[in-house]
Amino acid sequence: MTEHKAAHNARVPARRSPDETGGTDHPLYARVERTVPKLARRMIDRFVEEIPLYGVLPREQLEGEILDITAANLRLFFSALRADRSLTDEELGGVRTSAARRAEERVPLDAVLTAYHVGGRIGWEALVADAQPDETAALIAAGSRVLAYVQQVTAAVAAAYLEEQQTIYGEERDARRALASALLAGEPAEGIAARLGAQIADAYVVVAIRLAAHPDEAEKGVGGAIAARRKVRRVQAALDAFAGEPVLSLLEPGGGAALLPTTADDAAALADRLPELVAQLREASGADALAGGAVAHRSGDVVRAARQAGDVVRLARSLGKPPDGYQLRDVLLEYQLTRPSDATEELLRLLDPLDRNPDLPHTLEVYLANDLDRRRTAAALHVHPNTLDYRLRRIVELTGLDPSTTRGLQLLGAALAARRLVG
Repeated sequence: MTEHKAAHNARVPARRSPDETGGTDHPLYARVERTVPKLARRMIDRFVEEIPLYGVLPREQLEGEILDITAANLRLFFSALRADRSLTDEELGGVRTSAARRAEERVPLDAVLTAYHVGGRIGWEALVADAQPDETAALIAAGSRVLAYVQQVTAAVAAAYLEEQQTIYGEERDARRALASALLAGEPAEGIAARLGAQIADAYVVVAIRLAAHPDEAEKGVGGAIAARRKVRRVQAALDAFAGEPVLSLLEPGGGAALLPTTADDAAALADRLPELVAQLREASGADALAGGAVAHRSGDVVRAARQAGDVVRLARSLGKPPDGYQLRDVLLEYQLTRPSDATEELLRLLDPLDRNPDLPHTLEVYLANDLDRRRTAAALHVHPNTLDYRLRRIVELTGLDPSTTRGLQLLGAALAARRLVG
């Protein structure tokens, strides 16, 4: 019996101590943990070397707050390593607080997460460098715990950062909308601007925007609503990129108003770039865009400019103009005809005699659109030039106005424009 037991013991390896298996409180972990202050400073140096943002941070911030956070995180790691456990929610509280502070400071999330990954790598390198040949099992166990630690803290950091960012973004978005609304309504805006930390520009190009629906917006239910909100975000991003800074706006899926900041000297040149802006809005939104613009030479002039920009885009839309950016000069005659005037009724009556023959008003419109070119007009109408000549003679006979004369051309053009505007 004794011999049998001895033989059995020879075949079965003896049970090893926790130190031999890499269990809790291994001497390797204790030795490296004692170097935490030095290890934290090494991590700070590596952050500066590998993460561009850390290279421009003030040294007092690196040597103060960030060094303290790094050392605290190292101690958390070794506490979890010795007990072979994950961090508790309470222990992750400091990590989350630090992440929220980085979001508030506008430190990019990728830089924050990279710092934790760099720290994990340096911590692992320190364990490898200090491990003795007979501590392989402890080193392997530590490797698994390093990966688990980095996974846990980066998840907590990302969640806390994004939550704080959403809060900040929501507050800033609401404040910017309030500032835009105040300027567009002619209300005092200085207090809102001060709370936002923004400056009211010397001048603005006020842009009234009309956006067609993106195909995805046709989807019923939540999908269509999400597509509409995404379109608005893309349009806002395009406005910001065009201006080179955040643009005040009141945007909805169908369009809205935007205030492009500028100076009095540069306002006219910026307004002339409206077609360029509309091309970028169309690309960003994935839908047709139409815009009217007007210059506000000072903040108190925004109300007038907004009204004019809105009139311009409405006229461009009513006249069937193609998607583009327009100013008052592009719809000057039509704009004037929409102003309250007794002359508008008289202009409309000028073409009443042509209504008995529907071909005549259409012929006149095509003729003027083709700059009185008979050949192009006949081709556009698919009629013989002689037929065109007959119709033009009838227009002169019925209205008493000849489009080949200056006065006749002006009045006939104005009458056609008035008809288009009243439908």
